[in-house]
Amino acid sequence: MSYQIITDSACDFPDQYYAKLNLTMVPLSVEFRGEVFPDRNNDTLKDMYEGLRTGEAAKTSAVNPETWAAAMEGALSQGLDVLVLAFSSGLSTTYQSAAIAAQDLQEKYPQQKIRVVDTLSASLGQGLLVWYACQKRDAGMSLDEVAAWVEENKFHLCHWFTADDLMYLKRGGRISATTAVVGTMLQIKPVLHVDDEGHLISMAKARGRKASIDALAKKVGELGAGWDNSTMFISHGNCLEDAQYLSDQLKKLYGVKNVFISYVGAVIGAHAGPGVLALFFLGDHR
Repeated sequence: MSYQIITDSACDFPDQYYAKLNLTMVPLSVEFRGEVFPDRNNDTLKDMYEGLRTGEAAKTSAVNPETWAAAMEGALSQGLDVLVLAFSSGLSTTYQSAAIAAQDLQEKYPQQKIRVVDTLSASLGQGLLVWYACQKRDAGMSLDEVAAWVEENKFHLCHWFTADDLMYLKRGGRISATTAVVGTMLQIKPVLHVDDEGHLISMAKARGRKASIDALAKKVGELGAGWDNSTMFISHGNCLEDAQYLSDQLKKLYGVKNVFISYVGAVIGAHAGPGVLALFFLGDHR
């Protein structure tokens, strides 16, 4: 292998997946209960989500240029080129920090390639894009070919999700206070997606939790026909039963062979809240 793929923890892979996919991961940071720790996706997330349900808050921080530089130089010093696939610039400064680090290191390693791609994706949407990139690398694609594939296909990486607790969307400025209160009273659940600029956008409303989950599955039929969606990803904010229901619907309705389910990580979960459920697949457009 002549190059190393590096990503950040906003892709929401479980810890063990980075080694499995031969990825280098750079963590964002989370502050919870007075402690700052690296964003990780493991069983400790259950504790954070339980705290969020009872009204506790968590703060998050992007990756800084110095941390990115250390990860990149770890590969460059071994003679490897570097391809960075970073968290959406529409949601974090993490991508901009990676670009700064790459520019500084390029002067030190002028003979090596350092490519930084803004995935404009988040959670396992970013994860699915990174997963495809790893498959392409392992099939023999060069760094430039993989980077071009990601740039070409990132606008076809569909991110659709619903939230159970509207107050988290209110705090993040995604919906108004009135919408949050009325929606909670009437059990109205928003259906949102990540747009072409990497921002979270509310697209529809569903009456009740089950209807909102069914609306996610319906999007596959509307957008995913003609695409290879034999593998799809689902992330959840400590609501595994809902994720399993959605997985069953995908297999029943569309014959999806492989559905990978994992937590929404601590950084994104701190903003989306417990009960968030997200579906990621390839489609005509986002």
